[in-house]
Amino acid sequence: MKNIIILFIIFSSTIVFAQSKEERADDHFREFKFDAAIKLYEDLADDKKKPSMHIIQQLADSYFNINDYHNAKIWYSRLYVIQGKRIEEGNLIKLVQCLKADLEIEAADELLKEYYTKPAKLKMILAQKAYLDSISKEKPNYTIQNVPFNSKKSDFAPYLYTNGLVFASARDTLKSSTLYPWNKQPYLDLYITNPKQTDYTPEKFLENMESDFHDATIALSWDAKTVYFTRNFIEKNKLSANADGLSNMQILKGSIVDNQLVNITSLSFNSKEYSCGHPALTADGNYMYFTSNMPGGYGESDIYRVALNASGDAGMEPVNLGPTINTRGREMFPYVVHDILYFSSDGHYGLGGLDVFASALLSGDEFSLPLNRGEPINSNMDDFSYIREVASNNGYLASNRSGGVGDDDIYYYEGIQPTDCLEYSGTVFDEKTGEPLYEATVEIYDSEEGLVLATKTDMEGYYNFILPCNKTNKLVFSKKKYSKKSVTVTTGENPKAPSMNNKVYLTPFESLIVKDNGVEKIKVEPIYFDYDKYDITVRAEIELEKVLFVLREFPAIKIKIESHTDARGKDAYNLKLSDNRAKATRDYLILKGIVANRIESANGYGEYQLKNECSNGVSCSEQKHLINRRSDFIIISK
Repeated sequence: MKNIIILFIIFSSTIVFAQSKEERADDHFREFKFDAAIKLYEDLADDKKKPSMHIIQQLADSYFNINDYHNAKIWYSRLYVIQGKRIEEGNLIKLVQCLKADLEIEAADELLKEYYTKPAKLKMILAQKAYLDSISKEKPNYTIQNVPFNSKKSDFAPYLYTNGLVFASARDTLKSSTLYPWNKQPYLDLYITNPKQTDYTPEKFLENMESDFHDATIALSWDAKTVYFTRNFIEKNKLSANADGLSNMQILKGSIVDNQLVNITSLSFNSKEYSCGHPALTADGNYMYFTSNMPGGYGESDIYRVALNASGDAGMEPVNLGPTINTRGREMFPYVVHDILYFSSDGHYGLGGLDVFASALLSGDEFSLPLNRGEPINSNMDDFSYIREVASNNGYLASNRSGGVGDDDIYYYEGIQPTDCLEYSGTVFDEKTGEPLYEATVEIYDSEEGLVLATKTDMEGYYNFILPCNKTNKLVFSKKKYSKKSVTVTTGENPKAPSMNNKVYLTPFESLIVKDNGVEKIKVEPIYFDYDKYDITVRAEIELEKVLFVLREFPAIKIKIESHTDARGKDAYNLKLSDNRAKATRDYLILKGIVANRIESANGYGEYQLKNECSNGVSCSEQKHLINRRSDFIIISK
């Protein structure tokens, strides 16, 4: 896409003195004149048997920035041969993308496994790969077609607006006399078209919006009266640069009155020291998502979220979405529908270049594992600025995949029905109190794909999602310090009526234990054995099911078993009998599937730890003797 991705900065003019060839090449690179930089760097590399790391790096980045992934791969590979696992993660990500663009998928996968040794990161990559592999085996869920209003230049960032479609384009305009040095195309303007009329000629969006530099990527309030858009920092119709001579991007807010843009203001988090762009609003208008390379991020560009006040301005400081979403690579073009965040990334596992991913907003700042949208939404090249119609599976995106009309083209995708078969919803409750459980986790597992989606319940314990056709779905409900529950839902070939009001009850851990002098024990009634025996009886099994429930629902718990008798009978005999009963209890739990190392010990104490005064020679009622005949399941870790 030749990086008209808005986030990238624009170089202001500098005075050039007598320079070496490398210095001239570096100047071209800083001014985004990558073709000219490549020619000089290649000459320098030919002149030297061992070109410097700087030249190798600059050649790799120059080719990457003009989307010549084949040649970029050659130079990033040289970096990897020299540096091995010491290579910067950003370079590794770009090498992987270049390999995939050249359809060297296996080589890219091996590189990832070799480079990422931290279990958490590798687990994330392998989970994303497994999901992408699984959906790649199925028939595509979408058809996709190039739209007729694309030009030979760059067209991207579609946005649905009343009955039209707004998009950014570098097609020839009055700006054509001044070219953007990165791709030698005119600066971007915003256009509007009627996508339903194939012969409709796109027109400028708003009569007075055009500037002399970039105007692109918009978002509108629900009533279409307030517009947010991306533009260069401009003062007196000239680029306004920072101390380094760089003109970054900012997000502006304006009002639309009679097809005119008025009351333009810059949002408070903008700065000349970094870029902000790609605004996207939630349906209620309370939050804006956007892309930025501001300090403190994870990679080349990150996605942030900021709360908006009643006037549509930033109400507080932006919040980075964190490492689940952002990587060492590029994350950009956020778009939110029904608490699902769509965005483009080259740092998550994909098909090559930028790919479109989806992640569910769970609660607060938490997001589910980003999952690749697969083909044909994604390709081995850059796929970005994805949007969808709220009431359908149709929408638009941009891509520089092969077969297009221009540099970047806009594509229309349409869902193939049926893809979703069942709307499934309900409420999760606390089994003890009957109150709804807030932020209980609901995970959906497919028998073939593994984890498909994770979400959380709202303040009323409510959850809602759509299940696909022809799938056996395992729904797992959980919450910290509560038991888990699983439900299996199988869907057929055709959509069904919604399944509503499904109720799930989770048992709180505290209701399953008792505390005895500060010691936590699993709550059970007395474990009954036949007289003078230690075989597990039917009555004993009923109580041991409670122990099994706790151990199965809380797999981190470890216990020790202690069995006791009353004082009647000989001391030595009672000690041996209680020890046999403790060990028989342990063996029963292991037979039922409990791992042996979760039971630290199983010992009998006979009549040596009585709970009351009923020792040898003391006359007591049967009820008092019963208090001493007990088995304790003491929790030693959890």
